[in-house]
Amino acid sequence: MMNYARYTTLKAVEGLTVEQLDYLPQKTGNSIGALLLHMAAVEFGFQVEFFENRKPNEREMEEWGAAYDLGELGREQIKGNPLKFYIKKLEDVRSRTLEEFKSKQDEWLYEEAPWGGVSANNYFIWFHTFEDELNHRGQIRILRNTLPSKL
Repeated sequence: MMNYARYTTLKAVEGLTVEQLDYLPQKTGNSIGALLLHMAAVEFGFQVEFFENRKPNEREMEEWGAAYDLGELGREQIKGNPLKFYIKKLEDVRSRTLEEFKSKQDEWLYEEAPWGGVSANNYFIWFHTFEDELNHRGQIRILRNTLPSKL
C-alpha cells in the first residue's frame, strides 16, 4: 500500500518545474514542493520515533523542521528545488523504512506504540504515514489544477 501511494504521488507531480513546485495560490498555503518534503519529513519523524525510540535531535530538526511543520517557515525555506530533489528525499527516507520493515516480524505491527497521547500500534503508525501522504497528494492534485498556464 505504501508503494502504491508513492506511485500515485509521483505520477501527480510528474514533469513539474521549479516554478510550479514553488507556486503558492494563496499566501498562507503550501506549495507542492513543500507538501512533498513534508511527506518525507513525516516518515523520517516516524522512523526516529518508532525505530529508534527517541525524538528528533537538534540537527535533525534543523534539516526537517520546516518541512514537518510547514506554515511560514516552510514557505520561507522550501523553494527553489527541482523535482528530483524532492523525489530523492522521498526515496531515501522510504528506503530506510523498507529496510527496517525487513527486520521486523509481523507481530511487531500489533505492538503498542503510544503516539501523541493516543494508544496506537505500529500498524496504525505506518498506516498513518501513507494516509498522510494520500491526503497531501490530494492537495497536490488540486494545486496542480490551479497552476497558472504561464508557469
